[in-house]
Amino acid sequence: MNPRVQKSLALASPYWRLMRFDKPVGTLLLLWPTLWALWLAGFGHPEPRIVAIFIAGVIVMRACGCVINDYADRDVDGHVARTQTRPLASGEISARQALITFLVLALLAFVLVLQLNWPSIYWSCGALAIAAIYPFMKRYTYFPQVVLGAAFAWSIPMAYVAQDQALNSTTWLLYVSTLLWVLAYDTLYGMVDRDDDIEIGIKSTAILFGDADITIISVIHAAALIGWILIAQQQQLGAYFWWGWSGALLIAIYQMWIARHRDRAACFRAFRLNNYYGLLLTIGFLAASRA
Repeated sequence: MNPRVQKSLALASPYWRLMRFDKPVGTLLLLWPTLWALWLAGFGHPEPRIVAIFIAGVIVMRACGCVINDYADRDVDGHVARTQTRPLASGEISARQALITFLVLALLAFVLVLQLNWPSIYWSCGALAIAAIYPFMKRYTYFPQVVLGAAFAWSIPMAYVAQDQALNSTTWLLYVSTLLWVLAYDTLYGMVDRDDDIEIGIKSTAILFGDADITIISVIHAAALIGWILIAQQQQLGAYFWWGWSGALLIAIYQMWIARHRDRAACFRAFRLNNYYGLLLTIGFLAASRA
């Protein structure tokens, strides 16, 4: 390989990892609810231009959130086994460079949203605000996962207003159900770091729930699944949706089974299964809304 190319790749690699482009699961977990809302608000036929803008926005905003998260955690990531090699924690990137990266990504997100209508622009300010404050919540509350859920579900009302649709009961059912789903899977994610977080004084629902964690996560999963049922009834979604919903139910049950011993690796594997949960629901929502 050309030495200049090698040098360029070496310089780019820490930024690539800072923005988590090497770990696309988080981007997909943000993408699935966005697609549900776009298809439901667009009555099964959303405008391709709007879909493209939202997909690009998901990629940019997830990267933006990861950068500010690592900036907020730059002094603690080195004490957590899973995060010790992150570019800020390892010193590959400075705090100033991370902030500049965050601002560039935020500007790019704003350029994208400018391609939409004015209500979308107003709502995007809320998205950026939540993404910016989320990483700091774990220092003040045991519910940072709820804030993350609010951030991950924010694209839902935006998908409605971008297509000139009123925010109705389906919108908010979709929002709350998505928030609950994120709360469930991010608590599993928090269980991976629980021992380290307790030692350094970081708060999470995984710590708050304690020995009742599996039971409470199961109840939260159930509430989200009931929410999807109510949406399906409101929108009169057919058999395609129920196939997707049934697959998501089985995956939720399997997650609880493999995480039952609270082993770190098992909890992380259970968390990653939510990508397939979201994919199956997406196939169900998209196929049923177009039928």
